[in-house]
Amino acid sequence: MARYHDANCKLCRREGEKLFLKGARCLTDKCALERRQYPPGQHGRNIRRKVSSYGVQLREKQKIRRSYGVLEKQFRNYFKKADSRTGITGELLLQLLEIRLDNLVYRLGFAPSRKSARQLVRHRHILVDGRIVDIPSYSVKPNQIIRVKDKSKNLDLIHGALKAGRGDDFAWLRLNKASLEGELLEVPKRLDIPVTYNEQLVVELYSK
Repeated sequence: MARYHDANCKLCRREGEKLFLKGARCLTDKCALERRQYPPGQHGRNIRRKVSSYGVQLREKQKIRRSYGVLEKQFRNYFKKADSRTGITGELLLQLLEIRLDNLVYRLGFAPSRKSARQLVRHRHILVDGRIVDIPSYSVKPNQIIRVKDKSKNLDLIHGALKAGRGDDFAWLRLNKASLEGELLEVPKRLDIPVTYNEQLVVELYSK
């Protein structure tokens, strides 16, 4: 499967805001956006062109897609799925992205970034209801238990990430740090999803 392998910091600089693709580094002075607040590339400093409404919608879509680490085709499929359901399409889209297994591993604090969380899942360190699931896009259902495999509980990556205490910040998640397990209590409502993106622009983009 195709996957972005270039520097993650270039994506943040291209979008002009932090997408938190490198975990704790994004909160320090080492963050590339703190040092170079202009788009990457030879002419990044000189870009002054006026952005059209389509360009604004496209950039918002790219921010969301890149933040969750989803490929273009995957993202469009998530939109189609959200659009086919009853409710607010933009909110449903974010909910579908939030209940991905790799995102929940990240939200629970088992990994410093979604990319690291995806790696943990791929390398079979994560159990869902007692069974190994190595598919990052797996949709977790409410009341399912996400747990770190016993043989993986000593990984420095996991314990380093847990110090941030991120899993305690969400009312829709239950975290037990002692046993390294968490539970999705319910699908989060829009107000409970900690992102500042304007998902309505994505709906307008795909509705053209």
